[in-house]
Amino acid sequence: MMKHKDGKPGTQGTRIVPMTILFVLLCGFSFYLGGIFCSEKNKIEPVKVEDVKKAVQSSLHVKPVTFAECSSDYQDYTPCTDPRRWRKYGVHRLTFMERHCPSVFERKECLVPPPDGYKLPIRWPNSRDECWYRNVPYDWINKQKSNQNWLRKEGDKFFFPGGGTMFPRGVSAYVDLMQDLIPEMKDGTVRTAIDTGCGVASWGGDLLDRGILTVSLAPRDNHEAQVQFALERGIPAILGIISTQRLPFPSNSFDMAHCSRCLIPWTEFGGIYLLEIHRILRPGGFWVLSGPPVNYENHWRGWNTTIEEQKSDYEKLQELLTSLCFKLYNKKDDIAVWQKQSDSSCYNKLSEPDTYPAKCDDSLEPDSGWYTPLRSCVVVPDPKLKKSALKAIPRWPERLHVAPERISDVHGGSASAFKRDDRNWRVRMKHYKKLLPAIGTDKIRNVMDMNTVYGGFAAATIEYPLWVMNVVSSYAANTLPVVYDRGLIGTFHDWCEAFSTYPRTYDLLHLDGFFTAESHRCEMKYVLLEMDRILRPNGYAIVRESSYLVDAVAAIAKGMRWGCRKEDTEYGIEKEKILICQKKLWYSSNRTSR
Repeated sequence: MMKHKDGKPGTQGTRIVPMTILFVLLCGFSFYLGGIFCSEKNKIEPVKVEDVKKAVQSSLHVKPVTFAECSSDYQDYTPCTDPRRWRKYGVHRLTFMERHCPSVFERKECLVPPPDGYKLPIRWPNSRDECWYRNVPYDWINKQKSNQNWLRKEGDKFFFPGGGTMFPRGVSAYVDLMQDLIPEMKDGTVRTAIDTGCGVASWGGDLLDRGILTVSLAPRDNHEAQVQFALERGIPAILGIISTQRLPFPSNSFDMAHCSRCLIPWTEFGGIYLLEIHRILRPGGFWVLSGPPVNYENHWRGWNTTIEEQKSDYEKLQELLTSLCFKLYNKKDDIAVWQKQSDSSCYNKLSEPDTYPAKCDDSLEPDSGWYTPLRSCVVVPDPKLKKSALKAIPRWPERLHVAPERISDVHGGSASAFKRDDRNWRVRMKHYKKLLPAIGTDKIRNVMDMNTVYGGFAAATIEYPLWVMNVVSSYAANTLPVVYDRGLIGTFHDWCEAFSTYPRTYDLLHLDGFFTAESHRCEMKYVLLEMDRILRPNGYAIVRESSYLVDAVAAIAKGMRWGCRKEDTEYGIEKEKILICQKKLWYSSNRTSR
């Protein structure tokens, strides 16, 4: 018999039976509860897909809706670069021409009408040389620029002879000379370019036949409508200005940048505008300048200045370019070419004390290009990237299907993920072509992939007579460098705001899971109204989405006078569908402001 330490007999043996009984009772009770739970669980009816659809559509507040027409004075409405709002902003460095979007309370909920007499655009390639006057009815530019052969009006059309301020013999002769100065333009080394102050984009239009894809950039203005003319012609263009904010492109993207008397004061404000060109230009890339102060010895009399002033301006420009690690590459007649250096020896000097401009510190993300202020410092190329310089990257067209080095900077990005995406889009494009036979014909020229990842959609259309503006959300993973490394073009954008383009400028808009990813931030109604604004009459939209969101899109699209039909994906799965929509051509019946 066990005893406690105080010597009294213990009672443990007498308690064994009650403890055992208690244990058995607890186990039995637990089995009983489990049985009740299981039996009740089996009584629960399965959730119906239709119930989920109804719940989601209810949360989206999708109701039958019909949108009114905007008044006719909104026919060229650009919400975030609206001249009606310019007086609210400062004139210093032309900041009023930058993006200033209306608040949510000022948004238009109406359909932008076409101009009176609007006709469906002339089809590519004829559109490069002519367009309907009533589609872009601006007489001012015709009167002011006709002597420079920008364009001329004949009857009901504008014609584009291919002239310009700095190429009176025609743009083709001008580009021929440029190719003599830059042989890399002939062999696929140079593929992407940006034209700042693009005029009517004749330079970018000529380069298309030479295998070079150009983003033509110009600000919104009251008279010239440069970007609208470019897009009406079927040439890639976007509204923008180098002012106080970075351009919406990642660093080290373009193979070439061009300014033909673009009137940008390159040496003013500490050279901050040229610093931005340096940021977006790929190491080894070229900056081409024609116009003042190049060839000042022969032209200074026509520039309303003195030869001494022009010589001083050229020397300042050369000094600034040298400090930014540019070297004079070639020069002849009115064209001068500088090349951005790739080696680190020049950039290492930027860290020395009292150097201006200095090297940017690590607090500034080099690729940040959405509402990011310009800074007076040099974005130094990442020395770890050995295969992103112009000479190191594969030539076009090989580079289109080679996994770029910078894909390793993308979360989850890899060469295998890139190849898989490339294969998937080839399969998808074959299916899209069956659903929309107009793809690959002259009915579709200007295309936008509104939420691309690696540019797979654009790559799958490369043999078609079209071009694609690849848009990467400013809230998504930064994959735009990969797009540019492939030899494609694109921009950052936030679709909660209006895009930087004129109305009626795209033939096809493509979305892949956009509303699944962004509807928590951007209200579906306003995104679709923006799509309607930028889509041409008779243009198309391909919306690839979850089944219940496709139905929500279709309900709103009907109120915008679109005709839509729902189709299966190439995999035929129920949870994802494709909506094929076409915008109808209509004319304004409303003359009063809204």
